Amino acid sequence: MTHTDIESTKSHILLAAYQAWGHTRPLCTLAARIVKSRPILVTLVTTRPFFDRVEKEISRNFSPEETSLKSRIRLVALATNEANPMDIMSLNISFATAYETLAKEEPLTCFKTGEQLPAAPSPDVAILDIFAEMMLRSVRKLSKKPVKIYCWMSASATSAYTLFGPAHRNTSGNLRATLEEEAQRTGKSLPEVAEEFFTEVKGKVIQVPGLPPMYDYELSPQEYVYQMVIKGPPILGPLQLAAVELINECDGILVATPECYEPTETVHAMREWFAETSRPVYAFGPMLPPFGQNATVNEKKQSANSGEIDELLERALKTHGEHSLVYISFGSVFWSVEPEKIWAFLDIMIEKKIPFIMSHGSPFAQVPESVKEKVKAFGLGVLSPWSPQQAILAHPATGWFVTHCGFNSIMESLSFGVPMICWPYQADQPQNAVHLTDNLEVAYELIEVRNSLGLKPIYRNGKSSVGTIEAVREEAHRVLDSAFGEDGAKKRAKAVELQTAFEDVWAEGGSSLADLNRFLDTI
Repeated sequence: MTHTDIESTKSHILLAAYQAWGHTRPLCTLAARIVKSRPILVTLVTTRPFFDRVEKEISRNFSPEETSLKSRIRLVALATNEANPMDIMSLNISFATAYETLAKEEPLTCFKTGEQLPAAPSPDVAILDIFAEMMLRSVRKLSKKPVKIYCWMSASATSAYTLFGPAHRNTSGNLRATLEEEAQRTGKSLPEVAEEFFTEVKGKVIQVPGLPPMYDYELSPQEYVYQMVIKGPPILGPLQLAAVELINECDGILVATPECYEPTETVHAMREWFAETSRPVYAFGPMLPPFGQNATVNEKKQSANSGEIDELLERALKTHGEHSLVYISFGSVFWSVEPEKIWAFLDIMIEKKIPFIMSHGSPFAQVPESVKEKVKAFGLGVLSPWSPQQAILAHPATGWFVTHCGFNSIMESLSFGVPMICWPYQADQPQNAVHLTDNLEVAYELIEVRNSLGLKPIYRNGKSSVGTIEAVREEAHRVLDSAFGEDGAKKRAKAVELQTAFEDVWAEGGSSLADLNRFLDTI
Protein backbone atom coordinates (compact mmCIF):
# COMPACT_ATOMS: atom_id res chain seq x y z
CA MET A 1 0.00 0.00 0.00
CA THR A 2 1.42 3.39 -1.00
CA HIS A 3 1.46 6.59 1.03
CA THR A 4 -1.14 7.96 -1.41
CA ASP A 5 -3.42 4.99 -0.72
CA ILE A 6 -3.03 5.52 3.02
CA GLU A 7 -3.87 9.20 2.72
CA SER A 8 -7.13 8.31 0.94
CA THR A 9 -8.42 6.42 4.00
CA LYS A 10 -10.37 8.19 6.73
CA SER A 11 -9.66 6.01 9.77
CA HIS A 12 -7.35 3.24 10.94
CA ILE A 13 -8.52 0.03 12.65
CA LEU A 14 -6.16 -2.48 14.26
CA LEU A 15 -7.23 -6.15 14.43
CA ALA A 16 -5.50 -8.76 16.59
CA ALA A 17 -6.28 -12.35 17.57
CA TYR A 18 -4.37 -15.10 19.30
CA GLN A 19 -3.02 -18.15 17.46
CA ALA A 20 -6.28 -20.05 17.15
CA TRP A 21 -7.68 -20.38 13.65
CA GLY A 22 -11.28 -20.15 14.82
CA HIS A 23 -10.52 -16.70 16.28
CA THR A 24 -8.39 -15.48 13.37
CA ARG A 25 -10.28 -16.73 10.33
CA PRO A 26 -13.46 -14.66 10.88
CA LEU A 27 -11.29 -11.60 11.57
CA CYS A 28 -10.00 -11.89 7.99
CA THR A 29 -13.56 -11.61 6.71
CA LEU A 30 -14.32 -8.75 9.10
CA ALA A 31 -11.32 -6.87 7.73
CA ALA A 32 -12.63 -7.40 4.20
CA ARG A 33 -16.16 -6.28 5.06
CA ILE A 34 -14.79 -3.15 6.72
CA VAL A 35 -12.70 -2.00 3.75
CA LYS A 36 -15.49 -2.82 1.31
CA SER A 37 -17.91 -0.69 3.36
CA ARG A 38 -15.83 2.41 4.17
CA PRO A 39 -12.52 4.10 3.20
CA ILE A 40 -10.76 2.67 6.25
CA LEU A 41 -7.20 1.39 6.67
CA VAL A 42 -6.97 -1.97 8.47
CA THR A 43 -3.83 -3.42 10.05
CA LEU A 44 -4.20 -7.08 10.97
CA VAL A 45 -1.50 -8.59 13.18
CA THR A 46 -0.90 -12.33 13.25
CA THR A 47 1.94 -14.79 13.89
CA ARG A 48 4.56 -16.08 11.49
CA PRO A 49 3.13 -19.65 11.41
CA PHE A 50 -0.31 -18.22 10.57
CA PHE A 51 0.86 -15.56 8.10
CA ASP A 52 0.52 -17.48 4.81
CA ARG A 53 -2.82 -18.96 5.80
CA VAL A 54 -4.17 -15.55 6.86
CA GLU A 55 -2.95 -13.99 3.63
CA LYS A 56 -4.79 -16.63 1.59
CA GLU A 57 -7.91 -16.28 3.76
CA ILE A 58 -7.99 -12.52 3.19
CA SER A 59 -7.66 -13.10 -0.56
CA ARG A 60 -10.69 -15.42 -0.47
CA ASN A 61 -12.85 -12.40 0.34
CA PHE A 62 -11.95 -10.42 -2.78
CA SER A 63 -12.56 -10.85 -6.48
CA PRO A 64 -9.75 -9.96 -8.93
CA GLU A 65 -11.57 -6.67 -9.59
CA GLU A 66 -11.31 -5.66 -5.91
CA THR A 67 -7.52 -5.41 -5.68
CA SER A 68 -7.61 -1.75 -4.67
CA LEU A 69 -9.97 -2.51 -1.79
CA LYS A 70 -7.83 -5.43 -0.65
CA SER A 71 -4.77 -3.14 -0.56
CA ARG A 72 -6.35 -1.28 2.36
CA ILE A 73 -5.62 -4.32 4.56
CA ARG A 74 -2.06 -4.47 5.86
CA LEU A 75 -0.96 -7.85 7.23
CA VAL A 76 1.97 -8.08 9.63
CA ALA A 77 3.44 -11.07 11.48
CA LEU A 78 4.77 -10.72 15.00
CA ALA A 79 7.59 -12.72 16.61
CA THR A 80 6.34 -15.54 18.88
CA ASN A 81 7.48 -18.73 20.58
CA GLU A 82 6.77 -21.02 17.64
CA ALA A 83 7.70 -24.14 19.62
CA ASN A 84 4.66 -23.61 21.87
CA PRO A 85 1.56 -22.03 20.31
CA MET A 86 0.02 -21.82 23.80
CA ASP A 87 2.75 -19.38 24.92
CA ILE A 88 0.82 -16.15 24.63
CA MET A 89 3.30 -14.08 26.65
CA SER A 90 5.76 -13.88 23.75
CA LEU A 91 2.95 -12.69 21.48
CA ASN A 92 1.89 -10.05 24.01
CA ILE A 93 5.45 -8.71 24.21
CA SER A 94 5.78 -8.56 20.42
CA PHE A 95 2.39 -6.87 20.14
CA ALA A 96 3.44 -4.14 22.59
CA THR A 97 6.55 -3.41 20.53
CA ALA A 98 4.58 -3.33 17.28
CA TYR A 99 1.82 -1.17 18.74
CA GLU A 100 4.31 1.37 20.06
CA THR A 101 5.61 1.68 16.49
CA LEU A 102 2.07 2.17 15.16
CA ALA A 103 1.27 4.72 17.86
CA LYS A 104 4.38 6.71 16.90
CA GLU A 105 3.25 6.54 13.24
CA GLU A 106 6.50 4.91 12.16
CA PRO A 107 7.07 2.14 9.55
CA LEU A 108 6.36 -1.35 10.91
CA THR A 109 8.43 -4.42 9.96
CA CYS A 110 6.75 -7.77 9.27
CA PHE A 111 8.55 -10.62 11.06
CA LYS A 112 7.56 -13.08 8.30
CA THR A 113 8.52 -11.20 5.14
CA GLY A 114 11.04 -8.72 6.50
CA GLU A 115 9.22 -5.98 4.60
CA GLN A 116 8.41 -2.60 6.07
CA LEU A 117 4.83 -1.37 6.11
CA PRO A 118 4.73 2.37 5.33
CA ALA A 119 4.10 4.78 8.15
CA ALA A 120 0.40 5.48 8.69
CA PRO A 121 -1.79 7.50 11.05
CA SER A 122 -2.03 5.76 14.40
CA PRO A 123 -5.03 3.46 14.98
CA ASP A 124 -8.34 5.03 15.97
CA VAL A 125 -9.89 1.70 16.98
CA ALA A 126 -8.45 -1.60 18.20
CA ILE A 127 -10.46 -4.81 17.88
CA LEU A 128 -8.81 -7.34 20.17
CA ASP A 129 -9.29 -11.04 20.79
CA ILE A 130 -11.42 -11.99 23.81
CA PHE A 131 -8.26 -13.22 25.61
CA ALA A 132 -6.05 -10.23 24.71
CA GLU A 133 -6.23 -8.37 28.01
CA MET A 134 -2.48 -7.62 27.95
CA MET A 135 -2.86 -6.20 24.44
CA LEU A 136 -5.57 -3.92 25.81
CA ARG A 137 -3.12 -2.71 28.48
CA SER A 138 -0.53 -1.97 25.79
CA VAL A 139 -3.00 0.03 23.70
CA ARG A 140 -4.14 2.04 26.72
CA LYS A 141 -0.56 2.72 27.84
CA LEU A 142 1.13 3.46 24.51
CA SER A 143 -1.55 5.38 22.58
CA LYS A 144 -0.90 9.05 21.94
CA LYS A 145 -4.62 9.76 21.52
CA PRO A 146 -7.93 8.24 22.68
CA VAL A 147 -8.41 4.82 21.05
CA LYS A 148 -11.63 2.84 21.30
CA ILE A 149 -11.04 -0.81 22.16
CA TYR A 150 -13.60 -3.46 21.24
CA CYS A 151 -13.61 -7.07 22.35
CA TRP A 152 -13.68 -9.55 19.47
CA MET A 153 -15.85 -12.53 20.45
CA SER A 154 -15.55 -15.29 17.87
CA ALA A 155 -18.33 -17.15 19.66
CA SER A 156 -22.03 -16.96 20.32
CA ALA A 157 -23.71 -14.42 22.57
CA THR A 158 -24.96 -17.39 24.58
CA SER A 159 -21.39 -18.54 25.25
CA ALA A 160 -20.20 -15.05 26.15
CA TYR A 161 -23.01 -14.68 28.65
CA THR A 162 -22.49 -18.17 30.09
CA LEU A 163 -18.70 -18.07 30.49
CA PHE A 164 -18.05 -14.44 31.33
CA GLY A 165 -21.34 -12.86 32.33
CA PRO A 166 -23.30 -12.77 35.58
CA ALA A 167 -24.91 -16.18 35.01
CA HIS A 168 -22.08 -18.46 36.12
CA ARG A 169 -19.63 -16.85 38.55
CA ASN A 170 -19.16 -13.47 40.20
CA THR A 171 -16.83 -11.83 37.71
CA SER A 172 -17.64 -8.22 38.56
CA GLY A 173 -15.34 -5.81 40.38
CA ASN A 174 -11.57 -6.25 40.64
CA LEU A 175 -11.41 -10.01 40.21
CA ARG A 176 -7.64 -10.00 39.74
CA ALA A 177 -7.10 -8.33 43.13
CA THR A 178 -9.36 -10.91 44.78
CA LEU A 179 -7.45 -13.78 43.19
CA GLU A 180 -4.08 -12.22 44.05
CA GLU A 181 -5.15 -12.01 47.70
CA GLU A 182 -6.11 -15.68 47.59
CA ALA A 183 -2.75 -16.55 46.03
CA GLN A 184 -0.92 -14.70 48.79
CA ARG A 185 -3.04 -16.37 51.47
CA THR A 186 -2.53 -19.90 50.14
CA GLY A 187 1.00 -19.61 48.79
CA LYS A 188 -0.19 -20.68 45.35
CA SER A 189 0.59 -18.92 42.10
CA LEU A 190 -1.97 -16.61 40.50
CA PRO A 191 -2.40 -18.98 37.51
CA GLU A 192 -3.13 -21.84 39.92
CA VAL A 193 -5.69 -19.79 41.84
CA ALA A 194 -7.33 -18.56 38.62
CA GLU A 195 -7.50 -22.14 37.32
CA GLU A 196 -9.24 -23.26 40.51
CA PHE A 197 -11.66 -20.33 40.44
CA PHE A 198 -12.79 -20.86 36.86
CA THR A 199 -12.78 -24.66 36.83
CA GLU A 200 -14.20 -25.35 40.29
CA VAL A 201 -17.44 -27.30 40.13
CA LYS A 202 -19.97 -27.72 42.91
CA GLY A 203 -22.75 -29.49 41.07
CA LYS A 204 -24.85 -26.34 41.05
CA VAL A 205 -27.36 -25.63 38.33
CA ILE A 206 -26.60 -22.86 35.83
CA GLN A 207 -29.53 -21.12 34.19
CA VAL A 208 -28.69 -19.11 31.09
CA PRO A 209 -31.50 -17.30 29.25
CA GLY A 210 -32.44 -19.33 26.20
CA LEU A 211 -30.67 -22.56 27.22
CA PRO A 212 -31.90 -25.59 29.18
CA PRO A 213 -30.54 -25.67 32.76
CA MET A 214 -27.13 -27.35 33.13
CA TYR A 215 -24.97 -28.52 36.01
CA ASP A 216 -21.75 -26.50 36.23
CA TYR A 217 -19.65 -29.61 35.58
CA GLU A 218 -21.37 -30.06 32.21
CA LEU A 219 -19.20 -27.19 30.94
CA SER A 220 -16.23 -29.62 31.09
CA PRO A 221 -17.38 -32.90 29.51
CA GLN A 222 -13.80 -33.95 28.73
CA GLU A 223 -10.41 -33.51 30.39
CA TYR A 224 -8.44 -30.41 29.51
CA VAL A 225 -6.12 -31.63 26.75
CA TYR A 226 -3.28 -29.11 27.27
CA GLN A 227 -2.72 -30.13 30.87
CA MET A 228 -3.16 -33.84 30.14
CA VAL A 229 -0.69 -33.96 27.25
CA ILE A 230 1.80 -31.14 27.83
CA LYS A 231 1.66 -31.17 31.64
CA GLY A 232 2.25 -27.47 31.46
CA PRO A 233 1.29 -24.69 33.87
CA PRO A 234 -2.38 -23.77 34.25
CA ILE A 235 -3.62 -21.89 31.21
CA LEU A 236 -7.42 -22.11 31.11
CA GLY A 237 -7.89 -20.07 34.30
CA PRO A 238 -5.48 -17.29 33.31
CA LEU A 239 -7.11 -17.06 29.87
CA GLN A 240 -10.57 -16.76 31.38
CA LEU A 241 -9.32 -14.14 33.84
CA ALA A 242 -7.89 -12.20 30.90
CA ALA A 243 -11.23 -12.47 29.10
CA VAL A 244 -13.18 -11.21 32.10
CA GLU A 245 -10.86 -8.22 32.48
CA LEU A 246 -10.98 -7.35 28.79
CA ILE A 247 -14.78 -7.59 28.76
CA ASN A 248 -15.01 -5.39 31.86
CA GLU A 249 -12.64 -2.73 30.47
CA CYS A 250 -13.35 -2.61 26.73
CA ASP A 251 -15.55 0.03 25.08
CA GLY A 252 -17.93 -2.52 23.58
CA ILE A 253 -18.10 -6.04 22.19
CA LEU A 254 -18.35 -7.42 18.66
CA VAL A 255 -19.94 -10.87 18.59
CA ALA A 256 -19.46 -12.79 15.34
CA THR A 257 -22.94 -14.26 15.41
CA PRO A 258 -26.16 -13.76 13.46
CA GLU A 259 -29.08 -12.94 15.72
CA CYS A 260 -31.22 -15.56 13.96
CA TYR A 261 -28.92 -18.24 15.40
CA GLU A 262 -29.23 -17.07 19.00
CA PRO A 263 -32.07 -17.51 21.49
CA THR A 264 -33.86 -14.16 21.63
CA GLU A 265 -33.62 -14.14 25.43
CA THR A 266 -29.82 -14.45 25.34
CA VAL A 267 -29.21 -11.55 22.97
CA HIS A 268 -31.52 -9.39 25.09
CA ALA A 269 -29.70 -10.41 28.29
CA MET A 270 -26.34 -9.67 26.69
CA ARG A 271 -27.39 -6.18 25.61
CA GLU A 272 -28.88 -5.47 29.04
CA TRP A 273 -25.65 -6.60 30.73
CA PHE A 274 -23.52 -4.20 28.65
CA ALA A 275 -26.11 -1.42 28.88
CA GLU A 276 -25.47 -1.32 32.64
CA THR A 277 -22.12 0.30 31.80
CA SER A 278 -23.41 2.21 28.72
CA ARG A 279 -21.50 0.05 26.27
CA PRO A 280 -22.77 -1.36 22.96
CA VAL A 281 -23.08 -4.96 21.79
CA TYR A 282 -22.83 -5.49 18.04
CA ALA A 283 -23.84 -8.88 16.65
CA PHE A 284 -22.85 -9.54 13.05
CA GLY A 285 -22.13 -12.91 11.53
CA PRO A 286 -21.53 -15.38 10.16
CA MET A 287 -18.11 -14.11 9.14
CA LEU A 288 -17.53 -16.14 5.99
CA PRO A 289 -16.14 -15.05 2.60
CA PRO A 290 -18.44 -15.02 -0.43
CA PHE A 291 -18.28 -18.64 -1.58
CA GLY A 292 -17.16 -18.68 -5.18
CA GLN A 293 -14.30 -19.91 -7.32
CA ASN A 294 -11.74 -17.50 -5.86
CA ALA A 295 -12.68 -18.42 -2.29
CA THR A 296 -12.51 -22.13 -3.07
CA VAL A 297 -9.13 -21.98 -4.81
CA ASN A 298 -7.49 -19.96 -2.04
CA GLU A 299 -8.87 -22.22 0.69
CA LYS A 300 -7.62 -25.34 -1.07
CA LYS A 301 -4.15 -23.78 -1.29
CA GLN A 302 -4.04 -24.01 2.51
CA SER A 303 -4.13 -27.83 2.47
CA ALA A 304 -1.53 -30.21 1.03
CA ASN A 305 -4.24 -32.89 0.77
CA SER A 306 -6.70 -30.94 -1.39
CA GLY A 307 -6.26 -33.19 -4.42
CA GLU A 308 -6.89 -36.37 -2.45
CA ILE A 309 -9.89 -34.77 -0.73
CA ASP A 310 -11.40 -33.58 -4.02
CA GLU A 311 -11.03 -37.05 -5.50
CA LEU A 312 -12.79 -38.71 -2.56
CA LEU A 313 -15.64 -36.18 -2.56
CA GLU A 314 -16.31 -36.75 -6.25
CA ARG A 315 -16.03 -40.52 -5.89
CA ALA A 316 -18.35 -40.57 -2.87
CA LEU A 317 -20.90 -38.49 -4.77
CA LYS A 318 -20.75 -40.87 -7.72
CA THR A 319 -20.85 -44.16 -5.78
CA HIS A 320 -22.82 -43.25 -2.63
CA GLY A 321 -24.85 -40.20 -3.66
CA GLU A 322 -25.54 -36.82 -2.08
CA HIS A 323 -25.11 -36.30 1.67
CA SER A 324 -23.27 -39.63 2.00
CA LEU A 325 -19.90 -38.51 3.40
CA VAL A 326 -19.02 -37.63 7.01
CA TYR A 327 -16.49 -34.87 7.69
CA ILE A 328 -14.68 -34.98 11.06
CA SER A 329 -12.69 -32.14 12.62
CA PHE A 330 -11.94 -30.96 16.16
CA GLY A 331 -10.39 -27.68 15.06
CA SER A 332 -6.79 -26.51 15.27
CA VAL A 333 -6.29 -27.04 19.02
CA PHE A 334 -8.52 -29.70 20.58
CA TRP A 335 -7.87 -33.43 20.56
CA SER A 336 -9.11 -36.30 22.69
CA VAL A 337 -6.96 -37.54 25.58
CA GLU A 338 -8.57 -40.89 24.76
CA PRO A 339 -7.88 -41.10 21.02
CA GLU A 340 -8.91 -44.76 21.01
CA LYS A 341 -12.48 -43.43 21.11
CA ILE A 342 -11.84 -41.60 17.85
CA TRP A 343 -10.46 -44.77 16.28
CA ALA A 344 -13.51 -46.69 17.54
CA PHE A 345 -15.79 -44.17 15.82
CA LEU A 346 -13.81 -44.56 12.59
CA ASP A 347 -14.11 -48.34 12.90
CA ILE A 348 -17.90 -48.10 12.92
CA MET A 349 -17.91 -45.88 9.83
CA ILE A 350 -15.65 -48.36 8.07
CA GLU A 351 -17.98 -51.20 9.08
CA LYS A 352 -20.93 -49.24 7.67
CA LYS A 353 -18.95 -48.31 4.55
CA ILE A 354 -19.53 -44.59 5.16
CA PRO A 355 -17.02 -42.38 3.28
CA PHE A 356 -15.24 -39.91 5.55
CA ILE A 357 -12.61 -37.19 5.74
CA MET A 358 -10.93 -36.63 9.11
CA SER A 359 -8.95 -33.44 9.66
CA HIS A 360 -6.46 -33.63 12.52
CA GLY A 361 -5.00 -30.13 12.75
CA SER A 362 -4.28 -30.13 16.50
CA PRO A 363 -0.61 -30.16 17.57
CA PHE A 364 -1.68 -32.87 20.03
CA ALA A 365 -2.99 -35.22 17.33
CA GLN A 366 -1.02 -38.41 16.72
CA VAL A 367 -2.49 -40.90 14.27
CA PRO A 368 -1.06 -44.43 14.72
CA GLU A 369 0.30 -46.24 11.68
CA SER A 370 -2.24 -49.02 12.27
CA VAL A 371 -5.09 -46.51 11.85
CA LYS A 372 -3.52 -45.02 8.72
CA GLU A 373 -3.18 -48.49 7.21
CA LYS A 374 -6.78 -49.39 8.09
CA VAL A 375 -8.12 -46.19 6.47
CA LYS A 376 -5.98 -46.75 3.39
CA ALA A 377 -7.26 -50.33 3.06
CA PHE A 378 -10.85 -49.04 3.44
CA GLY A 379 -10.39 -46.89 0.36
CA LEU A 380 -13.15 -44.41 1.24
CA GLY A 381 -11.39 -42.34 3.89
CA VAL A 382 -8.85 -39.50 3.99
CA LEU A 383 -6.77 -38.46 6.99
CA SER A 384 -5.58 -34.87 6.56
CA PRO A 385 -3.57 -32.65 8.93
CA TRP A 386 -5.35 -29.62 7.45
CA SER A 387 -8.45 -29.60 5.28
CA PRO A 388 -10.32 -27.02 3.17
CA GLN A 389 -13.28 -27.16 5.54
CA GLN A 390 -15.63 -24.78 3.78
CA ALA A 391 -15.07 -26.47 0.42
CA ILE A 392 -15.81 -29.85 2.01
CA LEU A 393 -18.98 -28.61 3.70
CA ALA A 394 -20.16 -26.99 0.46
CA HIS A 395 -19.77 -30.20 -1.54
CA PRO A 396 -23.02 -32.09 -2.26
CA ALA A 397 -21.42 -35.38 -1.13
CA THR A 398 -21.03 -34.12 2.45
CA GLY A 399 -23.86 -35.22 4.70
CA TRP A 400 -22.71 -34.75 8.30
CA PHE A 401 -20.06 -32.88 10.26
CA VAL A 402 -18.60 -34.50 13.40
CA THR A 403 -17.38 -31.41 15.24
CA HIS A 404 -16.02 -30.24 18.58
CA CYS A 405 -18.63 -27.47 18.31
CA GLY A 406 -16.21 -24.62 17.99
CA PHE A 407 -18.31 -21.63 17.03
CA ASN A 408 -16.62 -20.96 13.71
CA SER A 409 -17.14 -24.58 12.64
CA ILE A 410 -20.83 -24.32 13.55
CA MET A 411 -21.26 -21.16 11.50
CA GLU A 412 -19.59 -22.80 8.51
CA SER A 413 -21.64 -25.98 8.81
CA LEU A 414 -24.99 -24.19 9.02
CA SER A 415 -24.01 -21.76 6.25
CA PHE A 416 -23.93 -24.78 3.96
CA GLY A 417 -26.96 -26.51 5.48
CA VAL A 418 -24.96 -29.40 6.96
CA PRO A 419 -26.28 -30.95 10.22
CA MET A 420 -23.81 -31.97 12.93
CA ILE A 421 -22.76 -34.71 15.31
CA CYS A 422 -21.38 -32.97 18.40
CA TRP A 423 -18.22 -34.06 20.24
CA PRO A 424 -17.58 -31.10 22.60
CA TYR A 425 -14.51 -30.71 24.81
CA GLN A 426 -14.27 -27.43 26.75
CA ALA A 427 -14.86 -23.68 26.66
CA ASP A 428 -18.02 -22.66 24.74
CA GLN A 429 -18.43 -26.04 23.06
CA PRO A 430 -20.74 -27.82 25.57
CA GLN A 431 -23.38 -25.09 25.55
CA ASN A 432 -23.07 -24.83 21.77
CA ALA A 433 -23.88 -28.54 21.57
CA VAL A 434 -26.94 -28.13 23.79
CA HIS A 435 -28.23 -25.26 21.67
CA LEU A 436 -27.73 -27.24 18.45
CA THR A 437 -29.38 -30.41 19.73
CA ASP A 438 -32.16 -29.17 22.02
CA ASN A 439 -33.05 -25.72 20.68
CA LEU A 440 -32.30 -25.83 16.97
CA GLU A 441 -32.63 -29.60 16.47
CA VAL A 442 -29.92 -29.70 13.81
CA ALA A 443 -27.53 -32.06 15.59
CA TYR A 444 -26.92 -35.14 17.71
CA GLU A 445 -24.53 -35.13 20.67
CA LEU A 446 -22.19 -38.02 21.47
CA ILE A 447 -22.32 -38.72 25.21
CA GLU A 448 -20.14 -41.83 25.52
CA VAL A 449 -17.00 -40.02 24.32
CA ARG A 450 -16.98 -38.11 27.61
CA ASN A 451 -14.62 -38.70 30.54
CA SER A 452 -13.89 -37.44 34.06
CA LEU A 453 -16.58 -34.92 35.10
CA GLY A 454 -18.40 -35.69 31.87
CA LEU A 455 -19.40 -39.10 33.25
CA LYS A 456 -21.73 -37.44 35.77
CA PRO A 457 -25.51 -37.06 35.14
CA ILE A 458 -26.78 -34.58 32.56
CA TYR A 459 -29.35 -32.21 34.04
CA ARG A 460 -31.70 -31.91 31.07
CA ASN A 461 -32.24 -35.66 30.58
CA GLY A 462 -30.75 -37.40 33.62
CA LYS A 463 -28.50 -39.59 31.47
CA SER A 464 -24.94 -40.52 32.43
CA SER A 465 -22.07 -41.64 30.26
CA VAL A 466 -20.52 -45.09 30.68
CA GLY A 467 -17.45 -43.88 28.81
CA THR A 468 -16.10 -47.25 27.63
CA ILE A 469 -14.91 -48.06 24.12
CA GLU A 470 -17.75 -50.54 23.71
CA ALA A 471 -20.25 -47.85 24.74
CA VAL A 472 -18.71 -45.49 22.17
CA ARG A 473 -19.11 -48.14 19.46
CA GLU A 474 -22.75 -48.78 20.38
CA GLU A 475 -23.55 -45.07 20.42
CA ALA A 476 -21.78 -44.53 17.09
CA HIS A 477 -23.91 -47.29 15.54
CA ARG A 478 -27.11 -45.75 16.91
CA VAL A 479 -26.33 -42.13 16.03
CA LEU A 480 -25.12 -42.90 12.51
CA ASP A 481 -28.20 -45.03 11.84
CA SER A 482 -30.39 -42.10 12.93
CA ALA A 483 -28.32 -39.56 11.00
CA PHE A 484 -28.73 -41.45 7.74
CA GLY A 485 -32.39 -42.22 8.41
CA GLU A 486 -35.67 -40.32 8.66
CA ASP A 487 -34.74 -38.41 11.81
CA GLY A 488 -31.50 -37.21 10.24
CA ALA A 489 -33.43 -35.96 7.22
CA LYS A 490 -35.55 -33.79 9.53
CA LYS A 491 -32.43 -32.30 11.11
CA ARG A 492 -30.98 -31.62 7.68
CA ALA A 493 -34.15 -29.77 6.65
CA LYS A 494 -33.85 -27.50 9.70
CA ALA A 495 -30.17 -26.90 8.94
CA VAL A 496 -31.12 -25.82 5.42
CA GLU A 497 -33.69 -23.40 6.88
CA LEU A 498 -30.91 -21.81 8.93
CA GLN A 499 -28.71 -21.67 5.83
CA THR A 500 -31.33 -19.46 4.20
CA ALA A 501 -31.66 -17.33 7.33
CA PHE A 502 -27.87 -16.86 7.42
CA GLU A 503 -27.94 -15.57 3.85
CA ASP A 504 -30.70 -13.10 4.71
CA VAL A 505 -28.81 -11.41 7.59
CA TRP A 506 -26.26 -9.97 5.14
CA ALA A 507 -28.86 -8.88 2.58
CA GLU A 508 -30.23 -5.33 2.49
CA GLY A 509 -32.16 -4.80 5.74
CA GLY A 510 -30.58 -7.86 7.37
CA SER A 511 -29.62 -7.74 11.05
CA SER A 512 -25.88 -8.40 10.58
CA LEU A 513 -25.44 -5.80 7.84
CA ALA A 514 -27.35 -3.27 9.93
CA ASP A 515 -25.25 -3.90 13.06
CA LEU A 516 -21.97 -3.72 11.12
CA ASN A 517 -23.02 -0.36 9.69
CA ARG A 518 -24.05 0.88 13.13
CA PHE A 519 -20.59 -0.03 14.41
CA LEU A 520 -18.77 1.62 11.50
CA ASP A 521 -20.88 4.76 11.93
CA THR A 522 -19.20 5.28 15.33
CA ILE A 523 -15.69 5.40 13.87
